Amino acid sequence: MKTLEKISGFAGNTFAVWVIVFAILSYFMPGGFAWIAPHVSLLLGIIMFGMGLTLSFNDFKGVVKTPKSVLIGVIAQYTIMPLLAYLLAITFQLPAEVAVGVILVGCCPGGTASNVMTFLAKGNTALSVTITAISTLLAPILTPALTLLLASKWLPVSAGDMFISIVKIVLVPIALGIVIRLLFRKQVEKSVKALPLVSVIGIVAVAAGVVAVNNTAIAETGLLILAVVVLHNVLGLLVGYLLAKVLKLDFRDQKAISIEVGMQNSGLGSSLALLYFAPIAAVPSAIFSVWHNISGPILATWWGKRAAAKETGTAVDSRKKIG
Repeated sequence: MKTLEKISGFAGNTFAVWVIVFAILSYFMPGGFAWIAPHVSLLLGIIMFGMGLTLSFNDFKGVVKTPKSVLIGVIAQYTIMPLLAYLLAITFQLPAEVAVGVILVGCCPGGTASNVMTFLAKGNTALSVTITAISTLLAPILTPALTLLLASKWLPVSAGDMFISIVKIVLVPIALGIVIRLLFRKQVEKSVKALPLVSVIGIVAVAAGVVAVNNTAIAETGLLILAVVVLHNVLGLLVGYLLAKVLKLDFRDQKAISIEVGMQNSGLGSSLALLYFAPIAAVPSAIFSVWHNISGPILATWWGKRAAAKETGTAVDSRKKIG
């Protein structure tokens, strides 16, 4: 079990590398990965089940402890990224399917990777977990509603069918995971450290499958989509941070909300795009999955090192005063 935990830890720490490596491999060897695309929803369900296994009712106590920060984070999650996506789609005059794909990933809840990034950034990890959990539970209603509101300008959106799909592939697996944790707490706690490996394999597979079935389209519009995705993510991180700063939240909360807003559940975006739109609509989510696992660790490492340096400086000053 310890060996599996070490492998899981290594996979989690090198997550971005594996996403990039397999995205490149699937682009140049699509035949080896295209078979994954029809199973994206199943993979996402497995990832969400794993998320459910890690959740407990304590993760929702943040709503009571810091209601202001949680409310700001959830509202920011479902306003900043959807509106930025809409503006970018218009500004860059994106093709209809690509525009819908960008908006769709913008309307998704935060991804679980944001919790790890917030921890590395020395932000408020408890707040990040609470926002992720609540935004995920709200996804069946808000993701279809916002997609209908913002994306129907380009393509028809079946919000009702999308609602049912999100319940099936997100809420049901999470609920099952929570129930299993309640019934078999000791067994789950022993195996929970291996879950990052499952998440990494699942998300890498989703990204590889989407890239494989869209390699021709990516060759034609890949740079444009990459530019839009990078802007979307970076602006989300920046605007999320500035909003929390303007509202005078604690700096640790500012970091948590910035990362929470900027890092999306791109696996859900890929799954919904493949189910309800053209395969090319899943490409923004796939590229987002690659990119935010580069930008997130960079920002988290920078913030983490600054916090560590500040703590060291404070400790030195304290010793000087005592001396």
